[in-house]
Amino acid sequence: MRDKPIPYGRQHITDEDVAAVVETLRSDYLTQGPKIKEFEDKFASYVGTKYAVAVNNATAGLHIAAKALGVGPGQRVIVTPITFAASANCIKYCGGDVEFCDIDPDTFLMDSSRLRSILESNPKGTFAGIVIVDFAGYPHNLEEFRQIADEFGLWIIEDACHAPGAWWTDSQGRKQLTGNSLWADCTVFSFHPVKHIATGEGGMVTTDNPDLYQKLELYRTHGITRDPNLLTHNDGGWYYEMQELGFNYRLTDIQAALGISQLSRADAGIARRQEIARRYDRGLANLPMVKTPFRADDILHAFHLYVIQVPDRKALYDFLRSEGILAQVHYAPVHLMPYYRRDGWKDGDLPVAENYYRHCLSLPMFPTLTDEEQDYVIEKIHEFFNHPAGT
Repeated sequence: MRDKPIPYGRQHITDEDVAAVVETLRSDYLTQGPKIKEFEDKFASYVGTKYAVAVNNATAGLHIAAKALGVGPGQRVIVTPITFAASANCIKYCGGDVEFCDIDPDTFLMDSSRLRSILESNPKGTFAGIVIVDFAGYPHNLEEFRQIADEFGLWIIEDACHAPGAWWTDSQGRKQLTGNSLWADCTVFSFHPVKHIATGEGGMVTTDNPDLYQKLELYRTHGITRDPNLLTHNDGGWYYEMQELGFNYRLTDIQAALGISQLSRADAGIARRQEIARRYDRGLANLPMVKTPFRADDILHAFHLYVIQVPDRKALYDFLRSEGILAQVHYAPVHLMPYYRRDGWKDGDLPVAENYYRHCLSLPMFPTLTDEEQDYVIEKIHEFFNHPAGT
């Protein structure tokens, strides 16, 4: 066993990152200063959208996106089950109800044909919107989902927490960046330490809709505005108004400074993740018991996760951990969590997602993973299948 375990994910903090944070610590602003707007503008430019709203974490971003889109009691929203719970919880936070849609067995994304089946088997107007998740970094074909959404009068929240820098190709052969807001109403990103861009905690919501942008800004900061163009009246330069019941979901300037620094090398991180994925593909290719990640030719997978599928996931998980490889499982299906079982969800309701969960395992995937570390992971997987436990 290795002296130092290999995690499934790890942040990469450079001297430049540290210097950026120190500079902000020595400035006049620690929170809600100029670094927030700078980060928002640079991130919006990076993904090709008009507006970006920085928040204290992606869960907060999902919450205010749902609220800005009008989710409330009695509204039903369709969500994928293979995701972190927040993708569904954001609807519950607003008083809405969640309907889960099964996944595609190759991409692990929401299955568009199953989505259409749900919509066609219910009266039009039953559902308000859909929350899709670019799981592991694989981007949705938003053109297809937008066509379905428009046909049934739905909005789209894209949970792209795994997929900054990913892209897909539309029907005209044009590259579409994840989060560019041409197809989704709101897209949400995460800056958790194991994600592509790390700010400790943090997130971003992107949109091209000015009305949604205004609501997102309000909900992020207690529903309060100082914008003279939005005030109902103005008592003076000090005056502000609470116009909505909002939240304290603000990012700090310290975090934004780190995010700006991290964003400057985001493309290099994506390139390294691609290289790691190709090395895994080659290294595991001759193991018929291991299914490596599918990706189409016309997309760029951001590879937040490299997920394999194996017959005996628990045995491989335990073996790798015993060898200092901290592989992880992403995710237990949300519809089978005790909270959602109370709504009537049960085993067998979403067979593709449930089968995926029985076999999935996330291998170490982060830009600073060395070739030596990765070779060790591949070697141990080979050792497991060539000499399974008990033989």
